[in-house]
Amino acid sequence: MTPVMRIRASRSRLGIRLLVLLALCAVTTIGWAQQNPSFPQQSTTQQQSDIPDAPSTVQPPPAKVLNPPQVPPVLPQNQPAAGANQEPSSDVPPAEKPSTPPPPMPPVQTVAPGTVPRNQVNPAEDLYTLHKIVRFVQVPVTVKDGDGRLVDGLLAKDFVVKENGKPQKLTFFTSDPFPLSVAVVIDIGMPNVSVQKINETYSALVGAFSAYDEVSLYTYSSTVSQLTDFTHRSERLQAALNSMKFVTGTNGPPVLGGPLAGGPTVNGAPVGGPVIQPVNTPPREAHVLNDAILDAALDLSKRNRALRKVIFVISNGRELGSKASYTDVLKVLRTHDIEVKAVVVDSGALPIFKQADKFRIWGQGYSDILPKYVSATGGGKIYTELSRVTIEDAYAEITSDARNQYTLGYIPQAVATSSSCRSIEVQVLHGGLRVYAKDGYCSAVR
Repeated sequence: MTPVMRIRASRSRLGIRLLVLLALCAVTTIGWAQQNPSFPQQSTTQQQSDIPDAPSTVQPPPAKVLNPPQVPPVLPQNQPAAGANQEPSSDVPPAEKPSTPPPPMPPVQTVAPGTVPRNQVNPAEDLYTLHKIVRFVQVPVTVKDGDGRLVDGLLAKDFVVKENGKPQKLTFFTSDPFPLSVAVVIDIGMPNVSVQKINETYSALVGAFSAYDEVSLYTYSSTVSQLTDFTHRSERLQAALNSMKFVTGTNGPPVLGGPLAGGPTVNGAPVGGPVIQPVNTPPREAHVLNDAILDAALDLSKRNRALRKVIFVISNGRELGSKASYTDVLKVLRTHDIEVKAVVVDSGALPIFKQADKFRIWGQGYSDILPKYVSATGGGKIYTELSRVTIEDAYAEITSDARNQYTLGYIPQAVATSSSCRSIEVQVLHGGLRVYAKDGYCSAVR
């Protein structure tokens, strides 16, 4: 090889070495610049356009996004929620944390509770509109034959109901028996003999009610007392009645003359000198029958309307000293569809005394009010009994009649005004039958 050729070959190798050295310098500079973003990129821009990039193991920094969406992180179950008192994790690089707070939510306007926005119709308005019948009259009716036996098998077409003389169209009819809600009212102001006779009939009284009936117990003389609240438990009623066996009545009329009226005597002469005879007047004992029926009626008015409401009175029928009048009590009974049934004992059951019921006996009050209650509210029979056996039979007959009645219902053609009362007449289109029903009703005050 000539010297000239050697010189050219050495120059070529030197040029190749310079190119390789420059390439290595460019790659080193670009890698360092990528690891330091603050380094100006102008000096490497031209070199990158002339020299191809070599592969590098250093990952480029993540792209910076303006206003990134706020996606809540998924936390494990044992990690506390955001906002708790905890230090920020050091594993998260500062670049990944949001640098600006999220934009505020737009304001939300609401309306007052129970209202709708203006010029907007409430689609659920019709769902809360209640429709009810303003007036519905229910009439329990008892039908018996000439021998006093209940008559069954009648249909709605066999009855005619008139209100204030005008026939009404029946919209309800049933002959099914009804459970009872009964207030038993016992007069303890009678003579002790009559009270003790009533005490012996309490077992039959409890047995007259079924397991579906509810019973409450009241007593009265000069005042009214409620011994038990309404209960379905016969043992509770029996216990209350057993406690009444220790109650005694009055001792009868005072002694105004005879050997027991004065003091001790010796040979017909009073001991200790002459004795001035006192002026004895019989005590004016109160028998508040009206008040007792009113208290029982007010309690019955709060009971379930699905039950047939009855006041069962055991008394001699005397009324004296009540604060409530017969007219006011009858209005309450008619307003709440309450029937009065009665067993009249003692002097009220005597045939001669019943003839005197048409008059008022001074100092003894009225004795015809109890039959008037029975006739006006249910038209039933007055049971006047003297013996224990007949009293017990009356208990069973009264509860059977009250439970097994026809029930008629209608909507009056002319709606009664507030607090008004109207008369009712029930007829059966069959001869020889006796019909017992209330003779009127009163509308409740709204």
